[in-house]
Amino acid sequence: MSELDKKIKIEKKLDITELDGEKVMIDFESGKYFMVKGSGNEIWDTIKDGITISEIVDGLLKEFDVDREICERDVLSFVKQMEGYNFISLQ
Repeated sequence: MSELDKKIKIEKKLDITELDGEKVMIDFESGKYFMVKGSGNEIWDTIKDGITISEIVDGLLKEFDVDREICERDVLSFVKQMEGYNFISLQ
């Protein structure tokens, strides 16, 4: 199975607030907060239980004029970062 075919499972319920076009994501469990901006906002908005990375890429390609390879790379990078924070897991 390729990385793009993996499904996302949300592991933590975060408190998310919009602030000047950025998302402030608060993890009350750890007491940490994270700022998400740019394409990360769009990627996060599409993340839900059971969606594949490929489905996220396909959705973004319908909305934005971006090369598939660049989109895949950026989505994978963001998803891996969120996985590193234990916000999501990949199955």
